[in-house]
Amino acid sequence: MAEALPISEALPMNEAWHLELITGPARSGKSRWAEHRASGSDRTVHYLATGPELPDDPQWQVRLARHRRRRPASWHCQEVGAGLAAALLALPPADLALVDSLGTWVSWGLELDDLPWSTEVDALLASLAARCAPVLLVSEQTGWGVVPPTAIGGRFRDRLGALEELLSGHCRHLWLVVAGRAIDLLALSQPVPRS
Repeated sequence: MAEALPISEALPMNEAWHLELITGPARSGKSRWAEHRASGSDRTVHYLATGPELPDDPQWQVRLARHRRRRPASWHCQEVGAGLAAALLALPPADLALVDSLGTWVSWGLELDDLPWSTEVDALLASLAARCAPVLLVSEQTGWGVVPPTAIGGRFRDRLGALEELLSGHCRHLWLVVAGRAIDLLALSQPVPRS
């Protein structure tokens, strides 16, 4: 009997889900663009935050407060941390999900070896494939920002980049946000051949 492929290899890359990936460098406007896209929907919005609370970090608290002030009171906000896949599966099927961000989700799994990490990615992909409503995924471009010259910094860069490339094959829109401007890369680009 043939061994089953991991979901990341078994799903066809050209299958468009109800997915938008919004990526770019730090402080480019990615979250604001995702929030703008979500606010234009007539669906109930669930904002899924993957970052830590970090109550002892004043700069992080300022950043969290800025994000919270921008969100409409009608949005349902959840601090999901590493539990992103389960949170997506638990949402009502017709509601829109805004995930901010994939980078902080990836950081939760940096201590995992490759096989358990692959299982986490497969669970995320399965939860995205199961969604019948739009999902907006905010994600960082680590090559345009500071990446620590450490093994774990390299692991973060590699895992996030691989995840973004994998997800881009399932997107209806792939937004690049730079200096407060957004362009849809799917409309203006060609995929890089896989080696």
